[in-house]
Amino acid sequence: MEARLDFFGSALGGKVLRHLNSANKAVSDSSLPHTVQELVKIRASQINGCGFCLDMHTKDAQAAGESALPLNLVGAWREATVFTEAERAALALTEAGTRLADSTGVSDEVWADAAKHYDEEQLTALVCLIGVINTYNRLNVLTRQPAGDYQPGQFG
Repeated sequence: MEARLDFFGSALGGKVLRHLNSANKAVSDSSLPHTVQELVKIRASQINGCGFCLDMHTKDAQAAGESALPLNLVGAWREATVFTEAERAALALTEAGTRLADSTGVSDEVWADAAKHYDEEQLTALVCLIGVINTYNRLNVLTRQPAGDYQPGQFG
């Protein structure tokens, strides 16, 4: 499979990606736990069918020491016993924020559950992360970025 568009070879695409990467770096440097960040990226990428992001974030999470078990169970997080209540709240918010067109938005219950586990800065990071990963997913799906060749840390 070949990508439809080379973002890295495009002046405009590169400029947009640099800004998006800066937003992602701000979230990455926040107090939101790194494990939660990776789970959110993986779950949104599953929902959006973004193989490129799934390849990247599962490999990055494993390289950072995350066990394969939770990574393999992200899609079935409601039934899996390996996630904390805080991780479950983040995954519920991720699903609600990713599936906006399928619902009436993020319910007060989902928001309140997330707010029980994360302070205001972490909630801000979580909301921004959901927006950023959905943007990456859409860019990659639209341009059919191939998956499978990513090496952990490849993009810095």
